[in-house]
Amino acid sequence: MKHLLTLLLFITPSLGYATTYTAAQGDVLRIPAPIAGNNLHIRAFGKSWPIFEKDGKHVAWIGIHLNIKPSSYPVQWSAGDAASIVQATDNIDVQKGKFRISHITVTKKMSSFDAEAIKRIRADQAAIKKTYKTKVNITNTWPEMIMPVKGIISTPFAAQRYVNDKPRSPHSGLDIAAPTGTPVKAPLAGKVLLVEDMFLNGTLVAIGHGNGMTTVYAHLSKALVQQGDIVQQGDIFAEVGSTGRSTGPHLHWGVQFNGNKVDPRTMLTIKN
Repeated sequence: MKHLLTLLLFITPSLGYATTYTAAQGDVLRIPAPIAGNNLHIRAFGKSWPIFEKDGKHVAWIGIHLNIKPSSYPVQWSAGDAASIVQATDNIDVQKGKFRISHITVTKKMSSFDAEAIKRIRADQAAIKKTYKTKVNITNTWPEMIMPVKGIISTPFAAQRYVNDKPRSPHSGLDIAAPTGTPVKAPLAGKVLLVEDMFLNGTLVAIGHGNGMTTVYAHLSKALVQQGDIVQQGDIFAEVGSTGRSTGPHLHWGVQFNGNKVDPRTMLTIKN
């Protein structure tokens, strides 16, 4: 994530300078507003994105979907009212991500499913997807996250997964290996939207953070919260385990941002 051109301030609607930002599939960009005014708004990839204020500057957060085609995409800014609208355009150059291959070996029960298992898996998936669309009124003035657990990254985001040598969907989150019982901390303030024992995901917790951000934690040994609870950044809400389809104790951490699967690591605090 770097600037390819110097950021320019748009003084009038007629100026056509643009900044191009480079990102890989699954990244989350922070783009400073090139214009100022009331009703500041941004659209990219056919969606509106949240804008936050930090150090007196307005910055938009934009998630790049894991499956988006590498190409150049416009970013449309606007500010003002009907009588006086200021507009500006930036660009995002999406590059193909460099993702590794991951092989795991599990029991036949966890790789070949009968009708009853398929029914349960589909119900589990529907419950998780429902949380992505649940609106949460939580105020995170600057939504950078902290790591939920200390450990070793065993499977990175978007790794091409093979289960018993058969290809499966790319890994939708980040696996962090840690001993069973290791405390799991909320990476950001939020509301607990789901606590459930699932077939593949084991004990799972989903937390909504507002602004279209939802995080999911799977294979837990224990959940310490209930649906509807409010957690603050750093609160311990679960413990690492190896429930569901798991080859060892670890935390699966997934992030959905405005309907996009993104790399959790790009939600972390950026160190200068």
